[in-house]
Amino acid sequence: MMTLVNRMVVCTALTVTAGFAADTAAVAWQLNMAKSKTASPLAYKSRTDVVEMTPDRAYKTTRMDVSTDGTKSSYSYTYKTDGKEYPVTGAPFDTISVKQVDERNSRFEAKNKAGGGYHQTGKNVMSQDGKTRTLTFKGMDAKGKPVSGTLVFEKQ
Repeated sequence: MMTLVNRMVVCTALTVTAGFAADTAAVAWQLNMAKSKTASPLAYKSRTDVVEMTPDRAYKTTRMDVSTDGTKSSYSYTYKTDGKEYPVTGAPFDTISVKQVDERNSRFEAKNKAGGGYHQTGKNVMSQDGKTRTLTFKGMDAKGKPVSGTLVFEKQ
């Protein structure tokens, strides 16, 4: 299950495009399990990411998961879309960098510098109407095993 958690963590870390949060308004994104596909089954019953803009124009993402066994987890992290690395605590990765490509597209890299194999890259694409976000990712999980997938989130 931790491998799946790692994949999902990166996917949320990467929830940035210009339309995700306007000023300080929070936007909630719900993972659509039926439309999402990964190399192994998703280990979640549900997942919600709440993205807010901070006063200094950074993004704060708070993730809330319920696993298939009913375990709940939650954590948050803050970053800017300038391509620089930002520290992360409480997640399987300890840095995140996000680069805004254009109004609807961003690229990310999440890695664990301190303890090993976790390294994932990918992109977020916002739909034209702003109601759907598609995240694709690939890389290695915390155990050094290859991971990849496409996750579809719907604006709540």
